[in-house]
Order: sequence, then structure tokens, then C-alpha cells
Amino acid sequence: MNYWLAAAAAVAFSTFLIHALAGGREIVRPLLAARELAPIPRLTAYYCWHMVTLLLLAMSLALAWAAYHANLPLVMLITALALAFTVLSLALVVVYRMSPWHLPQWSLFAVIALLAGLGLV
Repeated sequence: MNYWLAAAAAVAFSTFLIHALAGGREIVRPLLAARELAPIPRLTAYYCWHMVTLLLLAMSLALAWAAYHANLPLVMLITALALAFTVLSLALVVVYRMSPWHLPQWSLFAVIALLAGLGLV
């Protein structure tokens, strides 16, 4: 078993849970209640929220599977995605001049990328 990938899977699954449970309360409810937004942008953002939820679950399951069944291309893909999400989140922080902790997801994706990257070695 690859313990780095198992740890990355655990962090990815924890991120999935945080996103689905806490994020749903903090982000999705106010988003759906924002009647000043037109229905198409509001529902598109809601759809994207669920896409991220499914992606986080898939990332955690893929990393868990790869921890037991070596699959270099799969782990490289998940690592690249986690790294890209880290960069995207930090870019938003810089562009919109926010505290990094206003969009803290970068930190979770960075840990996933780091652990999965170590699992590649």
C-alpha cells in the first residue's frame, strides 16, 4: 500500500465532506436565496457546486484505489488537478485582493497535491 496516496485520499475525502456539508450551508443556501441574481447564473453556479462535489468524491476514490493499485497516470492527473485548483484559488485571492483565508480551499488542495505528489516517488 502507498501510504502517501492513502493520506491524500483521506484529505480529499475530508475536503469532500467539508465542501458538501459546511459549504452547503455557508455557500449554497445563500446562493439559492440570492433572488437578485437571474435564474440562469444562479442555477449555473449551483450546478458547478455539485460538479465540484462529485469531482472531490471522485478524486478521493481514485486516490484510495491508486493507494492499493499502482496507477501512475491516474495519480498524475489527480495531482495536476489539485495543483491547478490550488493555483486558481490563490489567483482569485491575488486578483480580488482578498485574504487567503477568505478562500481557504487552496490549502486543502495544496495538501492533496503534495501528498499525491509524494506518492508518485
